[in-house]
Amino acid sequence: MTDWAGDLEFAHALADAADVLSMARFHSDDLVVESKPDLTPVTDADRAVERELREQLERERPGDAVLGEEYGDTGDGSRRWVLDPIDGTKNYVRGVPVWSTLIALQQDERTVVGVVSAPALGRRWWAAEGAGAWTGSSVRDARACHVSKVSALSDAYLAYSSLFGWERRDRLPQFIDLLRTVWRTRGFGDFWQHMMVAEGVVDVSCEPEVYLWDLAPLQIVVSEAGGRFSDLSGVDRTDGGSVVCSNGLLHDAVLEAIGTTSGPAA
Repeated sequence: MTDWAGDLEFAHALADAADVLSMARFHSDDLVVESKPDLTPVTDADRAVERELREQLERERPGDAVLGEEYGDTGDGSRRWVLDPIDGTKNYVRGVPVWSTLIALQQDERTVVGVVSAPALGRRWWAAEGAGAWTGSSVRDARACHVSKVSALSDAYLAYSSLFGWERRDRLPQFIDLLRTVWRTRGFGDFWQHMMVAEGVVDVSCEPEVYLWDLAPLQIVVSEAGGRFSDLSGVDRTDGGSVVCSNGLLHDAVLEAIGTTSGPAA
């Protein structure tokens, strides 16, 4: 098995650089906010963070390809870094501390390294293939992540982002029924709900409309913590436009409750 320790260490260095830039602009009175063609917001901080990460990758990993939310796909080859400079931009704009920088390394389209850094929460999650999943305020105070052992939907804690995407997927009634079935629900949203599945404090999380850069590092953290990560059709992938994340024990029951999805991704 390949040792990804060097790449994971570098991913942490990238996250450190991202944290400095993103925190410097968080709560800034002169933050520049624009609308992208899909009507989602983008800030000068999103763009500055991605530019910085790309510059470091060009210096330190010049042969690797890069896919980022703000500047697209560059380069080619079997190794590709996937970047979301600020996941949770709407929270960032409003001053809500639930946002993060997402960094993943893929080898032949398989995610092998992932770092999720949420500096406003003082938290980071990370994993490398075969090396387990970890969390802490820093690498020095890391503790291992393990998914829960809840095996019945009636006992499950389920997290989600919003209801509108389920409506666009023509699956809102099924999703509402699922919410009525489980023990507890909360709309934590974005990266955080999936990282709580990895930690074992939430049992299931679902999103009907997402992109690869929203999911790539999350998938390996959840998988290395013992969970399962698939699209709504049950395929274990991060580029399917949707996600069900679970402790594994509940996965098939959740997919059955939601039903086969259709319609466009976000």
